[in-house]
Amino acid sequence: MTEGIALDLAAAQADPDGFAALAERAGGTVVLHESDDGGLDPWTTAVWLAGRTEGVRIGLPGPVLSASSEMREKAYESLEILAGPRLAAQIQRREGIDYDSIPASLADVAIAPGDPRYRGRKSTYMRGGSPGLVLRPRTAAEVADALAFAGRHRHLPFGVRSGGHGISGRSTNDGGLVIDVGAMNDVQVIDEPKRLIRVGPGATWKQVNAVLDKYDWAISSGDYGGVGVGGLATAGGIGLLSREHGLTIDNVRAVELVLADGTPVRASGDENHDLFWAVRGAGANFGVATAFEFEASPVGEVGWAQLTLVSPDLEQSLKQYGEVARTAPRDTTVFFLTGPPRQGQSVVQLYGLVDSGDADTIVERLTPFAETGLLAQQQVVVTRYADVMAQAADVGPGGHHGRGEPIARSGFLPVLTDAFARDAVELLDSGEVFFFQLRHMGGAIADTASDATAFAHRTPEFSVTALGQSQQGLDRAWDRLSHHFDGLYLSFETDLRPERLNDAFPPATLARLRTLKRRYDATNLFRDNFNIDPEVQK
Repeated sequence: MTEGIALDLAAAQADPDGFAALAERAGGTVVLHESDDGGLDPWTTAVWLAGRTEGVRIGLPGPVLSASSEMREKAYESLEILAGPRLAAQIQRREGIDYDSIPASLADVAIAPGDPRYRGRKSTYMRGGSPGLVLRPRTAAEVADALAFAGRHRHLPFGVRSGGHGISGRSTNDGGLVIDVGAMNDVQVIDEPKRLIRVGPGATWKQVNAVLDKYDWAISSGDYGGVGVGGLATAGGIGLLSREHGLTIDNVRAVELVLADGTPVRASGDENHDLFWAVRGAGANFGVATAFEFEASPVGEVGWAQLTLVSPDLEQSLKQYGEVARTAPRDTTVFFLTGPPRQGQSVVQLYGLVDSGDADTIVERLTPFAETGLLAQQQVVVTRYADVMAQAADVGPGGHHGRGEPIARSGFLPVLTDAFARDAVELLDSGEVFFFQLRHMGGAIADTASDATAFAHRTPEFSVTALGQSQQGLDRAWDRLSHHFDGLYLSFETDLRPERLNDAFPPATLARLRTLKRRYDATNLFRDNFNIDPEVQK
């Protein structure tokens, strides 16, 4: 470690000019120490301080680290605080982006590094990012302008974002472009007798169901109200009402999109039917959705349950859960969540919904699930579906602040067998997984034919998801379970190798998708999320 007078970077953040004067008065060597709570980047501060002082030798503790994306972002944030946003913005501009040609329609809402709004738009819920430019269109015409700009920058990563909650999606990146449709978030009832609503892709399900609650309606929408409509309504949507009312995509009646060439189209059962088929399950490959029409379902009061169990025998608890879930009525959906065992015991979180406001019915439905382990804590309430969705925190203008890369694997489980329960316990014992979830499927999900939408996996009992710290380590452990699965859910998968497409889509489905990709996006503009490459012939 370099010897000298130690100065805490917290002082530089609070008063840059005073900090420079203090270093000048100290003379000799000053050593910059990071604050315990993070704060300024010492390397950036050292360069700035060298330019602000004379005769001061500057030392830094610890070894020089490589400039990772996260370190670079911290350096830029530090520079903005020290030198001001104007200079920082110019320095932070990324190579390969023609900032001077940003469409006039988007100039006031374009966000580049150095913009005060950038910190709230660069990352997603789980993934840290540092895109070179975020475009925030408010209309379909502005989406077309944004796509034209993206078309002139094909050498860069390119993502599309609605709510920013995707685990698998590349809705942020490093140095590339992002089209963020978060401002397109209107929710309107357009035909009350038919329960039809029109929703912008940037709305959250919390917002949607707050509107629907006034009519005693709801739309099946995952399990978290902060998720954006656009991602869920083009990928699948396995949620708390799915066994009663189908997947989210099963409630879509029409989609308005802007294609790669800027053409606005409407897809429904009567218009562009092939595109309507494709966007319900593989939508990230075909265009930017600008509006959806949904048919809502009558939903009144529901039973919302959060149960905490302790299991000394997780294998047995898994098997019991599988049996109970298999025979549960359609009005009941319960998800299973656990992590690595501790001192020979596993903590299991069961959370779910009974589509009934009758207390006796709710208790009857939930009791078999509660008996799959030792019940340690419970919260069961009669409430509104909108209130369940409303538990999601509002993101606000500060945006998401995810860091690093989420690492997840996914699989559809046709049947929860004894062998799967045993292998799942071994997976958790491996130390490669910190989050292990089974989403209860079946019921109304299977009412739709497997070839009716691009989402073809209609008959599994469960969707299984695992999160880990290392992609290589998780892949190695997950591969030992792969023979149990038939397909996967792309929204919960971060392994971007092309063979994952063969897991996500059966051969006939994938062949049809490739044909449509060649028709609607032959130049493969939409390529940065589980890409269906039009050049691949099989």
